[in-house]
Amino acid sequence: QVLLVESGGGLVQPGASLRLSCAASGSTFSTAWMYWARQAPGMGLEWVSGINPAGSSTYYAQSVQARFTISRDNTKNTLYLQMNDLKPEDTARYYCKTVIVNLAYWGSGTLVTVSS
Repeated sequence: QVLLVESGGGLVQPGASLRLSCAASGSTFSTAWMYWARQAPGMGLEWVSGINPAGSSTYYAQSVQARFTISRDNTKNTLYLQMNDLKPEDTARYYCKTVIVNLAYWGSGTLVTVSS
């Protein structure tokens, strides 16, 4: 069983920055790929970013490339998403996800609202 808890969301103006965190329970964090996804109001789920277990390889959706940075601290069992130059279209609930032994685990999400 893996428990994922996101935090760090909020209401910000366009151009601002936020850092999201995802705290993971269990002993498998350091061996698992981790992902961020988001769901905007009335829209489907969109994959945002992924990172390998060592943190040495990262992947981004084109819509966030060069603005978002995914990272992880395996000593703290925590995943991060640094979001810079936020735009209104980044407004969404952000979820972290992992897959362990073919089972997908999701957090409940944290809401990010970008509005002036």
